[in-house]
Amino acid sequence: MDEVTRWENFTRLVKEGRTPEDISNTFGLTALQVKRTLALGNLMPRIRTLYKGGHIDVTTVRHLTLASKAQQRDWLKLLDDEDAYAPVGHRLKEWLFGGASIPTSVALFPLDAYTGGIVSDLFGEDSYFASSEQFWQAQRATVEMKADAYRDEGWQDVVILEPGEYFHTWEHERLPKKKGGRVYIAIDSRGGVTFHEGYVTTKEARKVEKGGAIERKARPELSAPLANYVTLHRYAAVSARLAEAPAIALRLMVAHAIAGSDLWDVEIQTRRGKSDAISESIENSLGEASIDIYRREALSLLDLGEDDASVSGGKYSSFSRDLGRLFLKLLTLDDKGVMTILSVVMAETLQAGTPMIELLGQYLEVDMTLWWEPDMALVDLLGDKEVVNAILAEVAGEDVAQANAKATGKVQRSIIEDCIEGKRGREKRVGWAPRWMTFPPSSYTGRGGVATVEQWDAAQALLEPEPEAEREEDAPQTDASLLEPVGQDDPDPAADESEGEEEEPGQLAA
Repeated sequence: MDEVTRWENFTRLVKEGRTPEDISNTFGLTALQVKRTLALGNLMPRIRTLYKGGHIDVTTVRHLTLASKAQQRDWLKLLDDEDAYAPVGHRLKEWLFGGASIPTSVALFPLDAYTGGIVSDLFGEDSYFASSEQFWQAQRATVEMKADAYRDEGWQDVVILEPGEYFHTWEHERLPKKKGGRVYIAIDSRGGVTFHEGYVTTKEARKVEKGGAIERKARPELSAPLANYVTLHRYAAVSARLAEAPAIALRLMVAHAIAGSDLWDVEIQTRRGKSDAISESIENSLGEASIDIYRREALSLLDLGEDDASVSGGKYSSFSRDLGRLFLKLLTLDDKGVMTILSVVMAETLQAGTPMIELLGQYLEVDMTLWWEPDMALVDLLGDKEVVNAILAEVAGEDVAQANAKATGKVQRSIIEDCIEGKRGREKRVGWAPRWMTFPPSSYTGRGGVATVEQWDAAQALLEPEPEAEREEDAPQTDASLLEPVGQDDPDPAADESEGEEEEPGQLAA
C-alpha cells in the first residue's frame, strides 16, 4: 500500500472517530508514523498525485506538508516554469522557513498606509519589506483586527495560531458557525495568513454528534504579542533582582537541578551495569552504601519519601518533583542543609567515565582501596592473559606469577580468587586495587584501550601549567613609549646611538 492510499484510509478512519493512537495499534505503527501519514492531508491534491506517481521524493513532501496553501501554489508555479528552479529537499525547507525577505503580496494591510520601507525588484514585479520587524508589527495588528471582525460577525471563537504553527486539517472537522464552529487564523513563517472558517477539533466534533455543545472559550484579556511583552519585562526585572540575591539563587538552582524545567534537563547517572553481576557488585559497594546515607538525609530535609531511589527527579524520570514546592522548602533550610542536598544532587547527576571523574578523584584524594574491595565480579571479567598474569603478580607475588606463567587463564584466575578471599591456605590480599581503578590510573600493557587512562590524560592536560615561554609570547606587548611621562622631551637619537656603543652586545640600556 503506497503512502497516499494509506492516507486516504487513515483519513476515513479519523472521520469515523478513530484516533491516531487507535490507528497505530490497528496497523502496528507508531503514533508518529500515523501522524506523518495524516499530514499528507495538508497537501494540495496535485502534490499528492505527484508524490504518488514518484515525481516528488519523501523529504520534499514532508517539508511541503508544513507549507501553507499559498506556499504550495507558489512552489507548483516554480515546478511548472521551465526557466525557474523549484527547491526540493533541504533547499525547500530553507525556501519555506529560512528566507528573511517578506514579499508585499502577503500583507493584509494596505501598503499605502505602511510607513516602513519597501524594496522593489528592478528585474521583476515583486517587492519586499525592508524591515521584517515593522512588517510583523503591522501584520499582527491587522490580524487582530480581522479576529475582532469575525467575533463581531457572531463567531463563537477565533484562534490565532503562532507564526509557523500549522493548522492540521486532519485534527479538525468542519462545523458551521451556528453550531459552535470557530475560526482558526494560521500565519506561516513568511508572513502569509490563512483563515480557516468553521472548524472544531475532532474530539469536539464527536461531542457534538452525541448531542453535546461546544464550550465557548472566553476571549483572553491580553493578545499574544502583549502577553509576550509583559512576560519578558517581568522576567528581566525578576532575573536582575535574582542576580543580586545569591542565597536565593543557590536554592533556586538546587531546585532546578532536582526537578528540572523546560530549560533544565538534568539526568541521573545510572548505576546499572552491563550485566547483573556488575550491577550487584555496584549495589553492594561501600560507595553506594555511603551515598545512600546522605541521600536519605537529603530526602528527609526536603520532606520527600525516604524510600525514593534518588533525590533528583527531573522532567523525564519515573517520578517527578514539583519545582515550586522544592524552592519554597529550600528557602526554609539553612545553608548547611542546602549544601547537603546540593552535594547529593551533584553526586547523583555526576557523569561517569569522564575526565571530570579523574579531576575529582585527584582533588578529593580518593583512595580506591578504602572504597572498593575485589570481588568475583572482577575476577570473572578478567580475560586478557597478559593482564591476568600481571594482576596475579600483584596479589600473589612475583614468584607465584612466574611459576604459573604458562598456566591457563582459568587457573590463574582461580589463584587470584583464592588471594582476594583468603582461601586454600593463601593469605587474603587487602589494600589492593587494579591499576586502572586507582587515582591516577595506569595500565598493565602498552597496548592502550584503557578508558580511565585516556580520561586521566585529558584531565592532566588541564592541570599542567602553560610553559613560561609560551605565556610570555602570548602576553600582550606594551609599547614602552606609552609609559613615558607626558610632556617629556624626545631623546636625542645621536645620544642613544653613542650610549648603545658603550654597552656589551645583547644588553639593554638600564
